[in-house]
Amino acid sequence: MNETATNKQTVKQTRVIGNIPPTLLVILSGTSTQAGASIAKQLFPYIGTESAVFLRIGFAALLLNSIWRPKWRNVGASAWFSVVALGIALAAMNSTFYVALNRIPLGVTVTIEFSGPLLVAIIGSRRWTDVIWTIMAAGGILLFAPWTGSSLDVIGILFALLAGVFWAMYIIFSSRVGRAFPEGSGLAASMAVAAILTAPAGIYLGGAKLLNPYILLLGVGVALFSSALPYTLEIEALRRLPTQAFGILMSLEPAIAAIVGFLLLKETLSLKDIAAIALVSLASAGTSLLRSRSSLTADTATV
Repeated sequence: MNETATNKQTVKQTRVIGNIPPTLLVILSGTSTQAGASIAKQLFPYIGTESAVFLRIGFAALLLNSIWRPKWRNVGASAWFSVVALGIALAAMNSTFYVALNRIPLGVTVTIEFSGPLLVAIIGSRRWTDVIWTIMAAGGILLFAPWTGSSLDVIGILFALLAGVFWAMYIIFSSRVGRAFPEGSGLAASMAVAAILTAPAGIYLGGAKLLNPYILLLGVGVALFSSALPYTLEIEALRRLPTQAFGILMSLEPAIAAIVGFLLLKETLSLKDIAAIALVSLASAGTSLLRSRSSLTADTATV
């Protein structure tokens, strides 16, 4: 009885999402992700970045595992290695991203972090035109450097770059996990690994504050907007969009982050920062436009 009701509810939700144009789904996904980051940033003054990471990943792990319910039997050692590696990448990526987000604006953080998936896409390509996109992206990121007169926090910039490195690792290992596990069960298992890794520091530093209902509610909101909702929207969009189109739409994420940061966090950017975001977004769109259908674009889905 309960299973039947659940299946009917799932079908109903799928029909609702199916009525939304796929391009709008990708934009809504990016907006949801950045809204989740904005909520997380509001948690930092209360519990710090480490505890915020734990709440985000912990609740995301609960949500994803309740949805996908990974099967643990008949899983080989290489598949488990990929699951653990992806879990490590998830924990490290979110931790470094939140440290950066605590020091520099959301739009800037996301733009610099985009160096990770861009690097993966360009390394996997043999086209000379990708040199142009590489130079364009590097030029945009360098506009944030201190020697250009930027007043951005240097540590924040470095951690955003480090988050990009772990995002690249996420892309590589999520591809392997996706081939070894059906649907989202592999991601759910990796998210559980990430939750275990972030729990000690998150619980120790957060302490009794983590039991505050308001803090817990914000934590659920971060997990919902940053993980569960965007992942659902992107999966549906990928069913109806070519990967090239999906990649081009994903390149709007730095711009979406800047807009969400301005609206929800009152973060303003200089003209130079806006120019940097535009350069990185154009570089990302360029690599996606010319990328083959077998590229890793789709693997840059929500974390």
